[in-house]
Formats: sequence, C-alpha cells, structure tokens
Amino acid sequence: MPSEKRILFLFLLWLGSLLPGYAQNSAFNEVVLKVDTTVYSRSQNTIYANGEPQMAFTYDNDDEIAEVNLYAKNMAAIYNLSLANSADYNLLDSVVNVNDQYFKVKVKFKNLTTSQFLNFTFSIQDTTAAPPRVEVIKLLPVTNTTVQFTSNDTDLYVGEEKTFELTTNNLKNIRLQTDWVKSDGLDYRLSESNGTLRLHIMPNALGSKILNLQLQTNKPTLNKYQKPQYHLPVIQKTFTVKASRLKFINIDKKEITSDEVARTKGVEVMIENNWAINLQKTYRIEDQEQPGGVLIAELFTRNTVTNNRVLCWLRVYNYHRISEGYLYIKDGDQTKFITNFSITPNTTVKNILVLHEGGDWTNNLTVNPGEIINLRIEGEGLHKARFQFDDLTDITSDSSLRTETARVYKLEVPLNIKRKRIGIYNRAINTNFALTVREYQRPRTFDFISINYGDQSRVVAAVVDGPLFHDRVLKDVVFSFNPSIIDRDATLYGRQYLDIDIRVTNSRNDLIDQRRIEDIVICPGENSPRYAFYGGKDCTLGDISLNNILGRKTYDLDEWSRIEITIRHDKDKYGGEGIVKKMDLVLRRRTKFDIDVSFPAGLLVKKQGESGYGDLGGISMAMIAQMSFYHPEKIARYRPYKVGAGFLALNAFNFSSSPDVDRDIGAVIIGAIYPTTRDSKLTFPLYLGGGYFISKKTDPWFYFLGPGIRVRF
Repeated sequence: MPSEKRILFLFLLWLGSLLPGYAQNSAFNEVVLKVDTTVYSRSQNTIYANGEPQMAFTYDNDDEIAEVNLYAKNMAAIYNLSLANSADYNLLDSVVNVNDQYFKVKVKFKNLTTSQFLNFTFSIQDTTAAPPRVEVIKLLPVTNTTVQFTSNDTDLYVGEEKTFELTTNNLKNIRLQTDWVKSDGLDYRLSESNGTLRLHIMPNALGSKILNLQLQTNKPTLNKYQKPQYHLPVIQKTFTVKASRLKFINIDKKEITSDEVARTKGVEVMIENNWAINLQKTYRIEDQEQPGGVLIAELFTRNTVTNNRVLCWLRVYNYHRISEGYLYIKDGDQTKFITNFSITPNTTVKNILVLHEGGDWTNNLTVNPGEIINLRIEGEGLHKARFQFDDLTDITSDSSLRTETARVYKLEVPLNIKRKRIGIYNRAINTNFALTVREYQRPRTFDFISINYGDQSRVVAAVVDGPLFHDRVLKDVVFSFNPSIIDRDATLYGRQYLDIDIRVTNSRNDLIDQRRIEDIVICPGENSPRYAFYGGKDCTLGDISLNNILGRKTYDLDEWSRIEITIRHDKDKYGGEGIVKKMDLVLRRRTKFDIDVSFPAGLLVKKQGESGYGDLGGISMAMIAQMSFYHPEKIARYRPYKVGAGFLALNAFNFSSSPDVDRDIGAVIIGAIYPTTRDSKLTFPLYLGGGYFISKKTDPWFYFLGPGIRVRF
C-alpha cells in the first residue's frame, strides 16, 4: 500500500474511533446541513480542528442560506427544541417537527469569512420536569480561495518599489501581510485598495530573483487528508532585477521619525560604502534629480566601519514616503546616488471617535459596561503605534482599518469593569485621551412597576389601555417596584428616573385634586452585575401610596370619580427618549337609589272588580323610591329602565268638580322605561305597575300603564 494511502487509512481509522464517543452523549443520531445543492452530515463531515470535533461544510458566499435537519434518537422524548440566537446567523424560521421523523430549521449565515467559533446551540426540553439540556454543534466553514499572479511584467529595478495586482475570488479571506517580508533579494508586502489585492515588491539585489509567495487565509480549505489547510499554494514568480541608472545606496533604516531631535541633532544611520562617497562631508537629499528640488534631508558622512558600511548623521526636514518615488543624494546640485526611505511624523493622536451599536461616530468618549464599541483614533504616524486600553478586550479582526492617519479598533467593555476611566496608551505612554465608563441609563418598559388598587397587584406594563373599573370603596392606590427585574444577565438598563402625574375628577369631570410625583429613582436590585455601582441616597425605597399625597383621600371619593394616572420616564435623563403609560381608574357602581317625582299623564288604569281595560286618567303625581341601573361597560350611563315603589296620586291635577272624576292615592310598585338621551331636560317615560288604593275598602287593587312627564333641572 502506498505511504499516502496508508496514512489516510490510519487517520480515518483513528477518526472513526473518536467520532462515536463524540456522538454518544448527543440527543441526535444524525445532523444534516444543506447548503445550496450540497448536503453535509455530522457522521460524514466531522473533522478534528483545534483539538475538538467540528462539522465542516463548504460555502461560496458569506451570507449562505442553510437548512438544518436533526434526527433525534428518541423523537417522542423531546417536548420542545429551540435554536439559540447568534450574531453569526439569522433564524429564517423556527424549529419544526416534521411528522415526528426529524426536526428542521432554516438559517441565514452572516459574514462567514470573519465569524469565529461558529456553532449551533440547541436547547432541548424533554417530557420530564428536568431543566432544558443544551447541545452545541460546532461548525467549521471552509471555502476554496484562489489567488493568481497574472502579470507578465518581470523587470524590476534596484531600490524601486513596484506594485502588482493579484486576482482572487475571496479578498476577505486573505490575511494581509502589511509589514515588509524579507526574502532573497526581494522584499514584499500585501495591501488592499478599492477591493483589489496588491503585491508590493522592493528589489535590493541585481540578477534573476525568484519570489516564493505563500499566502494565508482566515477560513481554511480541506486537503486530501480532510485536514483544515490555511496556506494557499505557493505562487512562484521569477523577476529580473536590473541596476538603476544611478547607484542605489541602501540605508539601514527604512523609516525615520521626524521630530525635533531628528531635525537638529540627526539620526544615526549606516549606508553602503562606495568609492565616490567622501567622509566628513554633508550631502543634500532631494526629491528630484534635476537641480532645485525640495530639500528632504541632509546626510553627513562620519567614518567607515568594519562591515564595509559608512556611519552617518541623517537630519530630516520634510516628510516622504517610499511609494512617492526615489530620493536623490546630491553633492551641491550634482546627483551622485539614489536611495529611498520614509520620513514620517511622530505618532500623534489628534482625535478619538466612538461608534456605539446602531449609532453614529461621536466625540463623546462615554461607554457602557458590557457593550461592544468601535473606536477610531485619528492623528499622524499611527502605523507605528501600539495602542493598549485599560481592561478592554480587543476583538478587532480587520487589519485594513489601520492606516497612517487612522486606526479603527473593535473593543469589548467587560460587564464587571471596575474603572470609571479607561486610559489609552501608546507603547505604555499615556495619550492624554481616555474613555469614561458610565452606567447604562436606558428606559425600560414598566414591567418592574406594579399598581394595587384592590385585592391584587397588577404589572403596569401588562395593564390594558382603557378604563379600569373598581366596584368597591377605593381604600388606596399603591405603586410597588421590583428592582430585580431591571437588570437581568447581560442586558442592562440602569437607574430608572420616573415622574407620576395624578389627576382626580368627579362624575361631572370637575377637577378635585392634581399632583405630580417627581424625582422617583428606582435602582436595579442586587442581582444586577452592576449593583455595587448604582448606590446613591436618591434611590427610592418602599412603595408609593396616593393617600399620602392626595388632599382628597381615595376612600372619600364619590361614585364615578376618576383617577387619571400617567407614569413617564424623565426624558431629560434619557436624551429625549422614554416610555409613557396612562391609566384611567374609574370608581364604578352597579346601581343607584334615589327618590323620583314624576307626573304620569293619560294612564290606562285597570281596577280590580271592573270589566274592560279601564279608564284613561288625567295628570297624576308619583313619588317613587327607585333603583337605577348603570351600564356595565360605560361610564356613568344608565340603562333605560328603573324599578321602584312609592305613592301615586291619581288625577291629582284634575280640578274638575264632576263626580265622575276618580281621585285617589295608592301605594304602588312601578317600573319605568326612560329614553337614554343624556342632554334632554324634558323626557316622556313609560310607566307600568300596580298598587293598592288606600281609601277603598273593597276591590282596592289596580294596575296601570301609560306615559308620563319628567323634568330634569
């Protein structure tokens, strides 16, 4: 058996012995991932990377859509299965049980090339009362990345930087080598500009030179042994390095920092020795070969050293970049040699900006515990800086955001950070800039406030809009607070600043009392990871009772009085943001007892012992103690009927002397149907009832039906 096949066989044998142990404690017999038209399974595509099993799959786009199928060992034992949210993907639908055969869920990945520690985290709730079980399926995205060097220009000149474009199918997956890499006669580095990968080559020796360029990737590909491979195939290119028209003199320092010392005293450098170089002489270094160029620096030759080098003082006066072209070493106006090096300003931080999630760049250097921010440092010579931040975690992954004038970092503020001021340092030197840690101050929904106006408390956030009816005497209205709800786990809101407006009116909407409770500060409870930093004498403790505030006590309010309550965040504390909750507490009554005087007219009276339907009476007067009934879903609105008992003076206003006029007083039980209009002063109710004539000894019972007149004042 060939050696390569033997190695492959042994590897697969070893992998096969480990995979059963990996899946032994899993709730799933198989996990299948469908990406585009390709299907991957845990049993066939699990490999070992970074010392742990990971399920590998190939992708072409950063935002691939995938379907995940999970075949459980015991479908009946799983009561609920859910996939946790992640910053690496979006859930396109929820986990679905497909006919008790398998579970499926669809996701859309985000930035697969830059994502780290990609995995699916499933929460499995079985049919018992045991806590949910968490199962993590680690994923290894792999992609085929190609880089080609297609240029046929192979001529280089000593000391002259040349830039070539490289063709790649996935620029994001290439690790850029921004620093110069030294090789045999050719120095090179990589850069990215406008979505193009560039190769910079600086030759420093004559002849035919071979460049062996091996690039690294962020996401691997799999080799024939199914191992992750982060190195791309070596790109080999042969160049012909020619001598320039002038002798190129190498300086041992490729970059000089321009400061007061470099301008006056100079920087000690060494250059290659040449027979045309005179010692103890000052040479001008200009930016053009012709006379009259800009003075970039002066080179003073001091003495030779043993390695065929010349020790010199270099004084710099202007900035220069290697990419801007050659520098010319002149004796007076006569050009003697060419060279090239960079003269850059000293590292200076001029401005710092912060980008919060969902916001814009701001000069406000305030950050919150637990959040992830982008920090932009602007200035000069920043490519030479090495910035450190007190207690912050640097999670920056994109090196293309770092230039000579700007650097962008992605930083995580620890949830338990104890500092109030985060210093920013460059190589342990304070930049005089700092971030200020401020506790979260975000308005939270009112689920931490309860209102009690009867026998039980209600969460304010859950109280429905509309009137809240109370049928009994309102003993008090009490607001309670649950600080442990405000901050939970890593979701922080901070101190809650509240105002409560109270407006009390009677049944006619006349104002009885009006108060505002200000400066209510509810601090998060001891379960908050930032509890120790929320302390303060202004934190509101205990409940708030309206009877301790109102002049007219709640238990002294009349029926159909209303207490309008408005709870709002103090928007001055939240930059104009906040939540407002309005509640309308109404003292409802089901019935009302009153004495009513009305004037029935034209009553049809049926007397006991008489045949027929009775006679029509004249205008009578009734004084009734009656019960009125309120509509259960409307405020202070009567139902159209009343029931009562009292006295009826039949034909009380008939002053005729005719003996046919029957006047009498009877005790009656009466029901009335009233019009439901509220604004009418004059109404005509319909009466129905019966009674007992007080003056008659025989056949005193009678019944009546007819209209009446009712006047409201």
